[in-house]
Amino acid sequence: MKHLIFSFVFFSLAVLSVSANDVIVAPDAAVEKIADGFGFTEGPAVDSAGNLFFVDDPNSKIHKWSVDKKLSVFVEESEHANGMYFGKDDILYVCEGGTGCVVAYDKNAKRTVIASQYEGKRFNKPNDLWVDPKGGIYFTDPVYGKDFKVVQDGEHVYYISPDIKSVKQVTNDLLRPNGLVGTPDGKTLYITDEKGRKVWKYDIQPDASITNKTLFYENGIDGMTIDKNGNVYITVTEVIVLNPAGKEIARIKVPETPSNVCFGGKDKKTLYITARKSVYQVKTNIGGN
Repeated sequence: MKHLIFSFVFFSLAVLSVSANDVIVAPDAAVEKIADGFGFTEGPAVDSAGNLFFVDDPNSKIHKWSVDKKLSVFVEESEHANGMYFGKDDILYVCEGGTGCVVAYDKNAKRTVIASQYEGKRFNKPNDLWVDPKGGIYFTDPVYGKDFKVVQDGEHVYYISPDIKSVKQVTNDLLRPNGLVGTPDGKTLYITDEKGRKVWKYDIQPDASITNKTLFYENGIDGMTIDKNGNVYITVTEVIVLNPAGKEIARIKVPETPSNVCFGGKDKKTLYITARKSVYQVKTNIGGN
């Protein structure tokens, strides 16, 4: 991997929040910019060592920010990758908007196509994904871009079986599914409907279908993550933290509008935030799984 030469800007900003923020955010913690100069950052994902991987969509690259604070390029041409998530054995699963595929990268950045079509047609623009405890993959397939025509019969969520032999559609009533994340026990799935501006909560069934659609939060646009206590962190104009009942318990202000979040660092207590042309971090009390 080649190291990039960037002019990094390090600074601290006060975390503006509701009163419960002293529980979520570590004492004296501040939002800190760790890297900038990108086209549009998205898809934060963390490997088992705590290293952060994120995409620069317009420039079609996947970057790595290591736990020892070094930036490098992991994939030089990512086919306009967006959402990413690490599975077992540090396999990085990636949504490729350019090809309409879901792919996997090993530690040496070797690419393998996992899913490329449904019922004989390519996907629209796979956007975000989550790997369940069984190794299956849920992913959203919205349509973005004025010149892009819908290929599928709508904008849906799909599930790739753990053996990678089949793909099934699991939603058909969302306007524009975007971010999604599931609970570590594999029982609950959260999906943001960007066009409908809502976050929905589903029960995951043994056959990977999702049922009992329930409104979780009245506003939801982009990426999400979950901490060890089951609190859900969603990105709107700031990072909003919701408890498992859907009650807002904290807000984290970011200088740029956030697109996605994930936990990383050696202790998994650093919340990484991709936000427009930059990447930020803030130390938390709880951390992720």
